[in-house]
Amino acid sequence: MTEQAVADPEVEESVKSDEVRLQGSDFLSFDLAHELYGVDIQAVVEIRVWEHPTPLPNSPDFICGVINLRGMIVPVMDLRLRFHVGSADYLPTTVVLVLKTGDENGEKIMGIVVDAVSDVVDLGEDNLLPPIGDSEVMPFVSGLLNVDSQVMSLLDVDALLNIDGLI
Repeated sequence: MTEQAVADPEVEESVKSDEVRLQGSDFLSFDLAHELYGVDIQAVVEIRVWEHPTPLPNSPDFICGVINLRGMIVPVMDLRLRFHVGSADYLPTTVVLVLKTGDENGEKIMGIVVDAVSDVVDLGEDNLLPPIGDSEVMPFVSGLLNVDSQVMSLLDVDALLNIDGLI
């Protein structure tokens, strides 16, 4: 991430609305290419050990394939490949976070491959900072949060699971 100030009123208003929505939320933090990310824990359906999914023909390179989750076919996306932040090395710590989001158009469920799960983080009294920088990750980041000596990028699960945005 680059260090630059964000003075855009629309971005500041978006962050304020995210702060209200996320106030008191807990986040599941995870490692991705030695960076700390987090998702709202309420969106996490399951944490699964890495297993090779069934490949899908003609899918984007960041879609690993599909897995069977109690009778449901769930697409699996490798975030390292999606965000262009490393190679797809599957180690013993590699896990699939199965995430779910829903709106008036129905529920969306997808697995995301991450390097390792870290911890559950409480937003508490900390302020959610606006995302900064310009990279392929930024459209999916709802804000930044200080966690000990690291900065955690909070991912917007709705944007992340937007299938239309994947293709």
